Amino acid sequence: MSSPAQTTHSPDDATMADRLQDTGDRITRELRKVIVGQELVVEQALIALFAGGNCLLVGVPGLAKTLLISTLAQALDLKFSRIQFTPDLMPSDVTGTDVIQDDPTTGHRRLSFMPGPVFANVLLADEINRTPPKTQAALLEAMQERRVTVQGRTYELDAPFFVFATQNPIELEGTYPLPEAQLDRFMLEVMLDYLPEEDEVAVVNSTTSLPTETVKSVVTKEEILAFQRVVRRLPIADAVTRYAVRLVRASRPGDGAADFIKQWVSYGASVRAAQALVLGSKARALLQGRASASFEDVRALARPVLRHRLLINFQAQSEKVTTDHLIEKLIAHVPLPKSGI
Repeated sequence: MSSPAQTTHSPDDATMADRLQDTGDRITRELRKVIVGQELVVEQALIALFAGGNCLLVGVPGLAKTLLISTLAQALDLKFSRIQFTPDLMPSDVTGTDVIQDDPTTGHRRLSFMPGPVFANVLLADEINRTPPKTQAALLEAMQERRVTVQGRTYELDAPFFVFATQNPIELEGTYPLPEAQLDRFMLEVMLDYLPEEDEVAVVNSTTSLPTETVKSVVTKEEILAFQRVVRRLPIADAVTRYAVRLVRASRPGDGAADFIKQWVSYGASVRAAQALVLGSKARALLQGRASASFEDVRALARPVLRHRLLINFQAQSEKVTTDHLIEKLIAHVPLPKSGI
């Protein structure tokens, strides 16, 4: 039996854990008023929410990426802001800028900072890869340090702060690939695919009839911050943490790497990937009503955590090897630690 790396047996934590699961169910019910199917996508979005991470949703147009995030924002009693990324968007359109204003008391002019849409709790970066990298980079500091620097002055963002971004596949017209440094700041990359026929019929029926029920706010800012704290305090066995770290380390080419990694991968995942695996596994366990994270949680999150962090080479592209295929091979290659939990 492997001992937990950290333990908490506070009655308050147990109560908050139960409330987190209940709140996750309530948010899901609100989402179901608008969103049909996509159970795994909804689960992963909630994991990012309660773990305090940013989330990137990828799929072709028309799969309800924007609708999912905007509906999720309605279920949260938080300040919501949306930026429609376009080729002519400037960094100041994201962060804000200094403007000259007249001071009515002195009659003099002075510079005043006008906050941009990034000053929110939930930021929807819609079609983030339709703007050039210079503007994409305007979110880098906000996504990692939860602050913005404009004209040498730093402004803190209110907690909690999340970036939920949508992205069209880079093969589509008018898209720019996201820089690797920015991709690494997304905790999860969630893939959306076409719905099964029955779900698609339900979508068509619901969207071609009378409006659906109104989505209600079911959780406050203070509750979300409390849930994020209890996620971090959740016990996790040393063996599970070690397994997450080994998965990430095995993705890096170099001495001791598996042959398929040396053959197809230019750069592997960073330590942020291991952090995201552990934190996401804790949130997933709590959402499912379990008191500790498991190996299965790590495996379930390996794809959304790693797929945008593995940089495949030209040989992999020419052989049509996908990152998801690589991750499947990684999971099969890295054995579970011998000491169980």
